[in-house]
Amino acid sequence: MFAVEHGATAGILRKWGQSLSVRPRGIVMMSPHWMARNVQVMTNPAPQTWHDFGGFPEILYTLQYPAKGDPALGAHVIALLNAAGIQAQADAKRPFDHGAWVPLMHLFPDADIPVVQVALPVNYTPAGLFAMGAALASLRDEGILIIGSGSMTHNLGEFFGDRPVLGAPTEPYVEAFSRWIEQGITTGDRTSMFNYRSLAPHAERAHPTDEHFVPLYFSLGAGGWGTATAPSTHYLSREVMYSILAMDSFSVE
Repeated sequence: MFAVEHGATAGILRKWGQSLSVRPRGIVMMSPHWMARNVQVMTNPAPQTWHDFGGFPEILYTLQYPAKGDPALGAHVIALLNAAGIQAQADAKRPFDHGAWVPLMHLFPDADIPVVQVALPVNYTPAGLFAMGAALASLRDEGILIIGSGSMTHNLGEFFGDRPVLGAPTEPYVEAFSRWIEQGITTGDRTSMFNYRSLAPHAERAHPTDEHFVPLYFSLGAGGWGTATAPSTHYLSREVMYSILAMDSFSVE
């Protein structure tokens, strides 16, 4: 619903995209909606916009994000992962899932930057996803923007079970979890962040399953986060929609 119920975060993302001093020549993105047994990388030159959901308002099924793919960039990503000992394979037919095209509609609405998706492997660990991102860190020096897409909190059982109204007050557990994560991110605390599942308050309630959270580690690895010389982390949004869906967004620059 973020595609049509923008809240404040959509405008913040668009403004951030417009503020970049150097326009990305490509985007590499991990979404929670492409999970694979092995590491897969999109090499489709013209990915379709996949409406990979059901039971939502009809307008969502009319939306398109006609960005091009980039097979050469995809092959480069595979080579970098393989060089780091992470075996990756090409997927030449993969479309854009909504974990990719919905946030990109806000970040770059003209859809004029090529996009390559990287699958979330089913045997992931936070440290493993961090290593995947770190293997691709050099792409940043080549003008490539690396994105981890997901949600700071994502308990859809609560959302659909007793759906709150859009402007309802934030649930205390959402605030507690989100601010604990923010503290870990902004201080570069790798030990705590890699063990968030056992250390963060209300982690299992915030994420009954955590595939919508862990692409965070892919982006942190790519950003060189958690080192003495790490770039600065900038929080862009701390919005919460429907009292339980935290829309936190941040950049590592």
